[in-house]
Amino acid sequence: MQLKHLRTLLSPQDGAAKVTCMAWSQNNAKFAVCTVDRVVLLYDEHGERRDKFSTKPADMKYGRKSYMVKGMAFSPDSTKIAIGQTDNIIYVYKIGEDWGDKKVICNKFIQTSAVTCLQWPAEHIIVFGLAEGKVRLANTKTNKSSTIYGTDSYVVSLTTNCSGKGILSGHADGTIVRYFFDDEGSGESQGKLVNHPCPPYALAWATNSIVAAGCDRRIVAYGKEGHVLQTFDYSRDPQEREFTTAAASPGGQSVVLGSYDRLRVLNWSPRRSIWEEAKPKEIANLYTVTALAWKRDGSRLCAGTLCGGVEQFDCCLRRSIYKNKFELTYVGPSQVIVKNLSSGTRVVLKSHYGYEVEEVKILGKERYLVAHTSDTLLLGDLNTNRLSEVAWQGSGGNEKYFFENENVCMIFNAGELTLVEYGSNDTLGSVRTEFMNPHLISVRINERRQRGMEENKKLAYLVDIKTIAIVDLIGGYNIGTISHESRVDWLELNETGHKLLFRDRKLRLHLYDIEGCSKTMILNFCSYVQWVPGSDVLVAQNRNTLCVWYNIEAPERVTMSSIRGDIIGLERGGGKTEVMVTEGVTTVAYTLDEGLIEFGTAIDDGNYTRATAFLETLEMTPETEAMWKTLSKLALEARQLHIAERCFSALGHVAKARFLHETNEIADQVSQEYGGEGTDFYQVRARLAMLEKNYKLAEMIFLEQNAVEEAMDMYQELHRWDECIAVAQAKGHPALEKLRRSYYQWLMDTQQEERAGELQESQGDGLAAISLYLKAGLPAKAARLVLTREELLANTELVEHISAALIKGELYERAGDLFEKIRNPQRALECYCKGNAFMKAVELARLAFPAEVVRLEEAWGDHLVQQKQLDAAINHYIEARCSIKAIEAALGARQWKKAIYILDLQDRNTTSKYYPRVAQHYASLQEYEIAEELYIKGDRTKDAIDMYTQAGRWEQAHKLAMKCMRPEDVSVLYITQAQEMEKQGKYREAERLYVTVEEPDLAITMFKKHKLYDDMIRLVGKHHPDLLSDTHLHLGKELEAEGRLQEAEYHYLEAQEWKATVNMYRSNGLWEEAYRVAKAHGSANAHKHVAYLWAKSLGGESAVRLLNKLGLLEAAIDHAADNCSFEFAFELSRLALKHKTPEIHLRYAMYLEDEGKFEEAEAEFIRAGKPKEAVLMFVHNQDWEAAQRVAEAHDPDSVAEVLVGQARGALEEKDFQKAEGLLLRAQRPGLALNYYKEAGLWSDALRICKDYMPGQLEALQEEYEREVTKKGARGVEGLVEQARHWEQAGEYSRAVDCYLKVRDSGSSSLVEKCWLKAAELAIKFLPPQRSLEVVRAVGPQLIGIRKHSAAAELYLNLDLVKEAIDAFIEGEEWNKAKRVAKELDPRYEDYVDQNYKEFLKNQGKVDSLVGVDVVAALDLYVEQGQWDKCIETATKQNYKILHKYVALYATHLIREGGYGQALALYVQHGAPANPQNFNIYKRIFMDMVSSPGTNSAEAYHNWADLRDVLFNLCENLVKSSEANSPAHEEFETMLLIAHYYATRSAAQSVKQLETVAARLSVSLLRHTQLLPADKAFYEAGTAAKAVGWENMAFIFLNRFLDLTDAIEEGTLDALDHSDFQDTDIPFEVPLPAKQHVPEAQREEVRDWVLTVSMDQRLEQVLPRDERGAYEASLLAASTGVRALPCLITGYPILRNKIEFKRPGKAANKDNWNKFLMAIKTSHSPVCQDVLKFISQWCGGLPSTSFSFQ
Repeated sequence: MQLKHLRTLLSPQDGAAKVTCMAWSQNNAKFAVCTVDRVVLLYDEHGERRDKFSTKPADMKYGRKSYMVKGMAFSPDSTKIAIGQTDNIIYVYKIGEDWGDKKVICNKFIQTSAVTCLQWPAEHIIVFGLAEGKVRLANTKTNKSSTIYGTDSYVVSLTTNCSGKGILSGHADGTIVRYFFDDEGSGESQGKLVNHPCPPYALAWATNSIVAAGCDRRIVAYGKEGHVLQTFDYSRDPQEREFTTAAASPGGQSVVLGSYDRLRVLNWSPRRSIWEEAKPKEIANLYTVTALAWKRDGSRLCAGTLCGGVEQFDCCLRRSIYKNKFELTYVGPSQVIVKNLSSGTRVVLKSHYGYEVEEVKILGKERYLVAHTSDTLLLGDLNTNRLSEVAWQGSGGNEKYFFENENVCMIFNAGELTLVEYGSNDTLGSVRTEFMNPHLISVRINERRQRGMEENKKLAYLVDIKTIAIVDLIGGYNIGTISHESRVDWLELNETGHKLLFRDRKLRLHLYDIEGCSKTMILNFCSYVQWVPGSDVLVAQNRNTLCVWYNIEAPERVTMSSIRGDIIGLERGGGKTEVMVTEGVTTVAYTLDEGLIEFGTAIDDGNYTRATAFLETLEMTPETEAMWKTLSKLALEARQLHIAERCFSALGHVAKARFLHETNEIADQVSQEYGGEGTDFYQVRARLAMLEKNYKLAEMIFLEQNAVEEAMDMYQELHRWDECIAVAQAKGHPALEKLRRSYYQWLMDTQQEERAGELQESQGDGLAAISLYLKAGLPAKAARLVLTREELLANTELVEHISAALIKGELYERAGDLFEKIRNPQRALECYCKGNAFMKAVELARLAFPAEVVRLEEAWGDHLVQQKQLDAAINHYIEARCSIKAIEAALGARQWKKAIYILDLQDRNTTSKYYPRVAQHYASLQEYEIAEELYIKGDRTKDAIDMYTQAGRWEQAHKLAMKCMRPEDVSVLYITQAQEMEKQGKYREAERLYVTVEEPDLAITMFKKHKLYDDMIRLVGKHHPDLLSDTHLHLGKELEAEGRLQEAEYHYLEAQEWKATVNMYRSNGLWEEAYRVAKAHGSANAHKHVAYLWAKSLGGESAVRLLNKLGLLEAAIDHAADNCSFEFAFELSRLALKHKTPEIHLRYAMYLEDEGKFEEAEAEFIRAGKPKEAVLMFVHNQDWEAAQRVAEAHDPDSVAEVLVGQARGALEEKDFQKAEGLLLRAQRPGLALNYYKEAGLWSDALRICKDYMPGQLEALQEEYEREVTKKGARGVEGLVEQARHWEQAGEYSRAVDCYLKVRDSGSSSLVEKCWLKAAELAIKFLPPQRSLEVVRAVGPQLIGIRKHSAAAELYLNLDLVKEAIDAFIEGEEWNKAKRVAKELDPRYEDYVDQNYKEFLKNQGKVDSLVGVDVVAALDLYVEQGQWDKCIETATKQNYKILHKYVALYATHLIREGGYGQALALYVQHGAPANPQNFNIYKRIFMDMVSSPGTNSAEAYHNWADLRDVLFNLCENLVKSSEANSPAHEEFETMLLIAHYYATRSAAQSVKQLETVAARLSVSLLRHTQLLPADKAFYEAGTAAKAVGWENMAFIFLNRFLDLTDAIEEGTLDALDHSDFQDTDIPFEVPLPAKQHVPEAQREEVRDWVLTVSMDQRLEQVLPRDERGAYEASLLAASTGVRALPCLITGYPILRNKIEFKRPGKAANKDNWNKFLMAIKTSHSPVCQDVLKFISQWCGGLPSTSFSFQ
């Protein structure tokens, strides 16, 4: 950030006139300055002075100059200013919202000492410091002040954090104290934070640290827990003076400090996590800066000076112009001010988490802001100034934003839709969908408030192309899923989110009621649809019809009108709604009925008065009537009775209207008399219940008020006498009897004799009741009453009277009952029979007339048959032994099984006619076996055969026929039947019949006759497979003859006669078909042949075009040439491939040559440009003359070959003279020479050589000598003799060559002598170069026969020192080699030594080698595996060598699985910070944490060793170049893990520390990126289970089981991380390569987890602490603040912190004391060792520290 001077607000004076304090208002609109005169000046945001007011002393008697203003702050609402004064008082002035408002003191707080500084961080809370050292709080609401904390030192400075939830005070003794109203989950301590070296007058609390400075001219940045992060020392700068004041930017990313003539700027670098100093702002003659104030949006800084001047500076990192419309001012890394250049409006875009804003875009018609930080996404609406910041992991900028909805931003990314509501810092919801079109997503956010519904946020979207999901975004659950049969192409919720409209691709419009889950198709061919804004009215277009639904609750009621164009939109405003339609080139507006629209809206909003007013203006139509009904129902529910009355009046419901009118009069009267709501009066409530016909409720309301009379009157008025009497009876009303009489009289008057009779019966007057029943014509009721009373039965006359009435009324059954009761069975039976009460008749007959039972049963059956109850009649007929009737009934009732059962019991003669009927039924059900059996039982076998035949079951029919017919009859029958079928064209059926009687040939003939060749082939294949191919061929020929070529092709190909097919098509000129068949079915080149023939048939250009099309031109030319059709080949090549012509000439020439036409062939060879071939042809035929002629004319190069050929002929005839002449003519003397040599004519050979090839003469002579030697058989001696001969002749060179030719002869001494002689002669007589060659040839030969010294001496003769040394080395004569090197060429001394070392190495003489080359010796020890000796020897060398071999040994041990020994090595020799060793340390660590059996007290020493080695390594790393590198950080983490493991093992050895051990196991889970995850979760789970933390145990062991499954599957993709959200347990961990927990223990865990989950007694949630975060998580997800881990348990330290000298190391006091107590009581040596290590690691153990609560 840079400071740029803008203007001077207040000019400085000549002397000291200090600006004591300044403040900006929270809304950025006002700026206040307090001058030395105690006057407060007020400026606007542009720096113009607008107002001022004077402050006043606490007591006027001391005068106006008795105090100074030391602190000043605006209230959070910017309407008040608090002034802190040195006369022990704080005044709060109300300054109002507008300039010039009256200034009034609204609060004052009197103190015991001077106020030195003041802040107003939150509503009603003022925090201030006093000279006596207290920091206090003043509450403007209660007008009281209280002490927050007290110190004994003057408060010099006071500041708040960015959120205003915490305060820092600086004191004169250098103490800085921190206090939180709310630590926002950061876990930071409060109390004394740090002791600054001087009074921290300049104190600022930035986001990541606290910056303090004072008179020592040093600026110190402290960390969150008070450790020094950075120091800027200016004490040696003579230009710098003491720092007087400091201010942090509102975003906390910058700090400005004021001193003399200078403002220093510090900017926080998030990437480097340090403060960076910007260029200071130096202003000459500014003098000391006494006050600083930063504008709340961070864009301006004001500085007040000692001389009373106020300067304003612009603060920004950078500025940019966006699209020439917006100015973006970056006032800090995380804060941007966006200013609209046209309107001047400003929006402050800020990351609440302090993340750096990367880029800002303005999208969506330049209304919406989108900005990214590293971890969040910032969104905002410029019109409404609603801003949001949501967590967002970067996805490479692939997001797509949609701003169609004013309330919510839709973000698509990787198939996921995320919704963010402007003004909210949480995502509204997130769903998976692939459909990005805004027409396929509908979001409604509180768009129309409704009664009883606070929040209403709903989303509809496509899950797939045919499925819509509707989600309640508040609850985050699905409230509806619609599966549609067709693709959906548009959808939209209504504004209240209760209805969903959607249209499919068939243009059908559907309405879905979300609450009722019902879908209705409301329109076809829908080309346009839209909800009318602000209502639930729907507008749609169907072809040329405009459809409007004014009441969507009744979708069948639609208002339609014709239009002549297409709807393009809706416009609503100015009290009307118009549908815009394009008709040709003009746009026409169709006005909707605003009243109806308004009605729906008013109803939804619950404004029934407005709804009534709208309806009053409308004509009565069916739509209006429906609306009045809806309103009446709603008004009654809402108890708005006057409106309900008006509705019923409008609907013409006069009775209801009158009733409600009376009710309203009662309510109004009560309201006037008693006040309040008249509708709550009991009479009103009762009348409303009556209106709803809920009389019981009305009665209850009356009786609650003890209004018994009113309840009775209600029932009487309604003629509900029974209820009225019941009320009177219940309440013991005196008029009960009178009521009863009135009721009886009323019944009689209204001729309700039955009710009157019931009344008399209930009162016990039986006779009166019977008489009334008979009078009412109800003899059955009279009979029921008589039957229940014995005394009435005795009255014979009465009984006769009743029975006569019953018979008269044809109530025979009741009459029978009565006769039976008075013991008259005869008449009873008659009555029962007449009344068809056969059950009672049969029961009576069994007792009184047994002989009648059978007759009655039959009569009962007949009656049931008449009643069509046939199945019921069957049993009665059986009882009556009427079998035929029973069978008929069973058949009639379709009780087939029962019918069969009865038939089987009867005589066959009588029942045979019934079997076929049953059989037909079973045949119709296709139960043929049963039907067959029944036909046979009924002697109708022929029918059974017909049945099978009709059903096409020829086999069964045949089988049955064979049983009862002769075979020849069966055959005749079937063949006849088949011929009949054939005539009817039923060939398949005919075929089956032929086949059934084994006459397939007849079927084949039939198919052939009818040309059904496929069926014919099928049958031939089945019955005569050997004739199949012939049949195909035969059919092919027939079809070809008929011209049915396609079918013929099929048959030819089936017969595998593709050539016949091709010929058929060729002969018919169908070349294309012939080519297709040849290509598909012929051999590899068949199609080429056909193409060739086709082309040949076309000829000329047509042939070329065809062959080019088929891509076979070249192949066709080749084919023509192959088939000797050279004319066609020449024609094709001439037309299309001229370059092929020579090739065809050549092939034609070859053809002519084969035919013996040599002259013609010669001409063709020459045309082909191959005259040599013609020459060779004549040579082959030994026509030398012709060959010579052609060669000379066309190929001069071949002339020589012709001559050579002739010469060969002469040689074969032994005519050497002629041959020589020819070869010399051919200029081939070499050939002549070879021929003479082969013939052994050496003299001629030498002659030729001498004359024509003198250069080869010497070689030829040597060859001649060799031949002579071979023939002479003299061997080596011969060579030696020859050499001596040459030597004596002075031919030393030849002599030397001869000596050198001597090879192994069995006598090495002779060979040696010869070689030495050769060397001697060479040295003496031959030139130096030649002598050197000879010696170099002889030396190795001598070495080869182990004459090393001789070879060396020979080399030394020619000063070949290196070769001489090599010879001595070869002979292992080391001393001679060293002496030669030393004396003749000291350069080779090292060379000899090196070889000597190699020799010792190869011989394995290590002990000798140590003295020569230690490193080589050590390497040899390594090779031989003598590691102990190697390390012992290396120990005596330097540190570097030792650690090289320690590393090698460690690597070896790790490979062998001995990580423990490798660890012991580093324990013994230390762990150097060599980067090449890092992998070894990591491998030891990984092997150790992965090994089994380490979770025990016994494992302590292993863990302690690992811990100590890692500690040693980290200490070494700090001093090395790798300090603070990623590797260093990783080893520090490994050290922490090793410390936890060691401490856990120590704790496991002491019973009282078992919770500490469990906590350590839990803490280790945050390091599962370095530990095997399955083992870590297993150990944490079992530890938690052991100490009774079952919730944690269940979650961890469940996770462990998931991990074991993932290891089996080889992927972690299926893991569910929901249990570990908002914890610091990592999700992305490496997949363990193997299981670390044995199968048995895994099964045990699986059983336990299953048991616990079945019990359902545990809540699957991790325990939380006061931060609201998981108790073992260092990171509080809600605030992003990371706590320090406790050294003893690994848990976060939230309070009671014990600090260690080393920064970042701390312990929880309780855990620390518990650990110390355990050591005291148990004297555990391992715990003492842990303590000793902590002391080493943390720079000593802590002393008592200052803290307070």
